Amino acid sequence: MRDAAKAVGALGRAAGLEQAARLRSGWYARYLWVFAAGQLVLVPMAVLWHGPVSAVVFAVTNALLVTGLSVYAMRQRVMRRGFGVKHGVMMGSWATLFALTITVGTAAFGHGVAFAAVAALVCALPPAVGAWTERRGAV
Repeated sequence: MRDAAKAVGALGRAAGLEQAARLRSGWYARYLWVFAAGQLVLVPMAVLWHGPVSAVVFAVTNALLVTGLSVYAMRQRVMRRGFGVKHGVMMGSWATLFALTITVGTAAFGHGVAFAAVAALVCALPPAVGAWTERRGAV
């Protein structure tokens, strides 16, 4: 009987920890929304600007975004179960779309403003979907 009570208590504590993690994991949705917004600036910059100065500005801006988001993420104490897989799938999807957009898209569609706008939205899609699903799962 004591073992059953201990097991029930352990399961209750585990459920409480998971609920706390779920409630405090909203930071990841904010992280992803900022990352998605960054794509709306960085992708047009990569598509429309040319030359070494633009490459430096792009690299510095991207480094600031990634550094800021990384520092923010490291300061968070809670990660939900499955976070690593979700983040890996989201980043892999984004990286694939970004690479295709910049290489194939630029070669096929040129450096037009319309292409840059569509490319920015396409590259912002994986983090935006991730943020939306994370917000739904945190409630």
